[in-house]
Amino acid sequence: MCLAGLLSLSPGVSAYAAEPAASAQPAETLKIAPNLSHFTLDNGLEVVVIPDHRAPVVTHMIWYKAGSADEPEGQSGVAHFLEHLMFKGTAKHPDGAFSKMVADIGGQENAFTTTDYTAYFQRVAKEHLPLVMEMEADRMENLLLTDDMIGAERDVVLEERRMRVDSEPASKLRETLNATTFVNHPYGSPVIGWEQEIQALNRKAVIAFYDRFYTPNNAVLVVAGDVTADEVRTLAEKTYGKVPRRAEPGARIRPAEPHLTGERRVSVSDPRVRQESLSQNWIVPSQTTGEGRVPVSFDVLSYILGGGPTSRLYKSAVLGSKIAINAGSYYQGDALDQGKFGIYGTPAPGHSLGELEALFKEELHKLIENGVTEDELKRAKHSMVADAIYAQDSQMSLARIFGSALTTGQTLENVQTWPQQVQDVTAQDVQDAARTYLSDAPVTGLLKHAKPIKETRTGNTGSAEAKGKS
Repeated sequence: MCLAGLLSLSPGVSAYAAEPAASAQPAETLKIAPNLSHFTLDNGLEVVVIPDHRAPVVTHMIWYKAGSADEPEGQSGVAHFLEHLMFKGTAKHPDGAFSKMVADIGGQENAFTTTDYTAYFQRVAKEHLPLVMEMEADRMENLLLTDDMIGAERDVVLEERRMRVDSEPASKLRETLNATTFVNHPYGSPVIGWEQEIQALNRKAVIAFYDRFYTPNNAVLVVAGDVTADEVRTLAEKTYGKVPRRAEPGARIRPAEPHLTGERRVSVSDPRVRQESLSQNWIVPSQTTGEGRVPVSFDVLSYILGGGPTSRLYKSAVLGSKIAINAGSYYQGDALDQGKFGIYGTPAPGHSLGELEALFKEELHKLIENGVTEDELKRAKHSMVADAIYAQDSQMSLARIFGSALTTGQTLENVQTWPQQVQDVTAQDVQDAARTYLSDAPVTGLLKHAKPIKETRTGNTGSAEAKGKS
């Protein structure tokens, strides 16, 4: 998800409005979380503090600069596997005590792994912040794992893969499409891992990954809520500050993705598919790798082309020709390496994937050749800046925005000045981004319905009534 996508996250319960008057600020002066503090402990841990004193609640997140793209060759899934195992415990807090204690104090917790980072978070009452910081710092260096734990949790991950990927045709298409988009870069491997490689993961592989990447100088702590920078600094030094630098992970250098010409298409057909769909991808610069206004131009382009019911694709495919029941686009720009731009849609009953693909091609061609209008640009900017304002009402959204940015090579200034960057984008910038990066043929994925294959029988099978008896 790009910065625009993160900014549009709006949980049902508001938890952050440190600058409630932000909506009254002119866009050129608006900064995201203008009251945050940033410092680094002696052991290299980066700390970001975002005060919000409306309610005695805090969101605590620890981010590691280690995701599936950092895994050794042949060990896909080890980053996600370690995320599971981090909840097993330490000598001080064994057998899942961490999760039990968070539940006992009425808190919430979870974790997630992506291609470029792994994050763990807790949302608790302010008075419990010292406890979760102590426990998180403890498992940063003292994780205890046995072969029995490894085997049992590996089975859990394999079952998760079977449920979320292997049994879901749409997920199988996404996985195949992604692998076809990134043929050399590790972004082509699924975060959960390939089944055969998950089966081969063992304690040695997990501990090696843990010892290399789970060190304070490879982590970012984000605390948002009813705290001050001084309070968090004191707590961080008492907890995380005592964890030594256990390793020097080194530069995150991944294999480069070559520029391939020609058309690439993948298709998944399955009897379980009830709604067919079309997906198309292009590799484009990310917020980190893009130069000048290119990344934010893709944010704006995504909004104008497929960002909701007023977008070009939606108006053309859904409201106009009525050949689709949905259509949209996205810019996946929060990546350490190259990003991805995509469009997608589902044909309406009586219409085909081919019709939808032809319409997408036509709309994109119009945009590349003729650009966008000033009215479209103005509406997009207004909505995107408004999203930036509303996002500041959520602790979790802000913590995710800054955590993901700092773990993918961006700076705090990149995030804080994003509204102004949006305002600086011109119609020519948007057209140039589309023409430069979306003129080549996309990688296309088709999700199709297939009729069930009837079983064939040979020999004397008896009557239907007889076959039904045991």
